Parts: sequence; structure tokens; C-alpha cells
Amino acid sequence: MSRHDATFEISSKTNAHAVRRLLEQTYDVVREEVARSDFEEISGSPDETLEAFETLCEAMDRPAPGTLTVVYERHAETFD
Repeated sequence: MSRHDATFEISSKTNAHAVRRLLEQTYDVVREEVARSDFEEISGSPDETLEAFETLCEAMDRPAPGTLTVVYERHAETFD
């Protein structure tokens, strides 16, 4: 398994706005994929996944300095 991290520093209102837009767009894509996908293919509950993104977006409603870290862990398995 390999791991890739991307950390976004939020040090201004402009940074906060950019991160908020990133989260909103990611949420929209995930929501569309969940709507089109077979629920058996999704790891975990689709509702839990969407709720996690909603929580992040709500946190960005009150912008403050901080960081957002995205982690991608690549597993050795392949898709069927």
C-alpha cells in the first residue's frame, strides 16, 4: 500500500474560500457517483460518506486559519 498526502494551509479568507470550493466540488462529484453507483460497490454507507463531506463544508462556513489534509492510500488489490 502506498500513501499520498496533500495539505492545504488556510491562512487567509482567500485560502478558506478556495478550500471551501474544493470541498463543494468534491462533494458534488461524490454525490453524483453515489447516485449512479451500485450500493454494493461502495465501501461503507453512501450516507456516511456524504455526511462526512457535509460536515467539512459546514466547518468552512465559519472560516478560520487551519489546514485541510487529503490522504490517498493505494491498496495492492485491483478492481474486478
